[in-house]
Amino acid sequence: MARVPVPKRLLDALSDDPPGAVRSWLDALPETVERQLAAWELTLERVSTPGGRRGLVALVRQADGTPAALKFPVPGPDAECERAALAHWDGWGAAQLLRADPDTGALLIERLHGTVSLRSLPEAKALLEAAGTVRRLWVAPPEGHPFASINGRTEEDREVLRMLGAGGWTAEARPLTEEALELREALPAEPPEEVLLHGDFRQGKVLAGERAPWLAVGPAPIVGERAYDLARLVLDRYEDLAAGPGPAAAARRRVAKLADSLDVDRDRLRGWSLYRAVEAGLRHAAAGDRRRAELLLEFAGWL
Repeated sequence: MARVPVPKRLLDALSDDPPGAVRSWLDALPETVERQLAAWELTLERVSTPGGRRGLVALVRQADGTPAALKFPVPGPDAECERAALAHWDGWGAAQLLRADPDTGALLIERLHGTVSLRSLPEAKALLEAAGTVRRLWVAPPEGHPFASINGRTEEDREVLRMLGAGGWTAEARPLTEEALELREALPAEPPEEVLLHGDFRQGKVLAGERAPWLAVGPAPIVGERAYDLARLVLDRYEDLAAGPGPAAAARRRVAKLADSLDVDRDRLRGWSLYRAVEAGLRHAAAGDRRRAELLLEFAGWL
């Protein structure tokens, strides 16, 4: 049997990690995949490329010929949270979790049309379908859940934002960084609700399916208020918005439309959208992608 290929994007994302559990997992990944294929009587069609930075996904056939996706998330708390969220949703608004192996971390998931996401639709239709999908995901978390809170996740970002906002050319964005940090303190102080969130919900994470027209994949689940989840959707296609007429007014209309369609407070959605735009922009700046960084910070300024 030919060795299972590990996508270059995943190798690049993890190859600089120091020796440890993740590096050992990466080195053993081809053999782990082969063992899981045999254990679950799966036939490998191909490994998805370029793939993502958080795991390997292989397209497989089950013993009865049914297609599925076999995923190996990078080990750690995030992998357990993804499994727990998919199990809790049980196919409601998200891809169905078919099997899970606690030893290897493998997830056998309902196969969707990986090349057809909501980004293939015109913007107005995409936002409408996205709103209908994310609404299904917002349910009460299970008892004893492993998910972090918004407060916990953004606490980790606080020092990163301060450090990034103080460096290099991003100094000119310091007022926005300070506003984002103030929002980070104020918004989680009195959360209006505590529901299970996708955590990284955007049009590219909603794929066409057979069982339902559109289903979410790739969650980074947390517990908190819906406005935080919806804020990532507000930022979708920010490049298109920047290239169009009246981008500032268009951004504010998007906030109002999404907030009203899902009964979310407009001011809280605006605040979380600004926060997430600044956070993403500064991270792109640190990674050397100045164009995206400038666009995201400009988007934050429009809000």
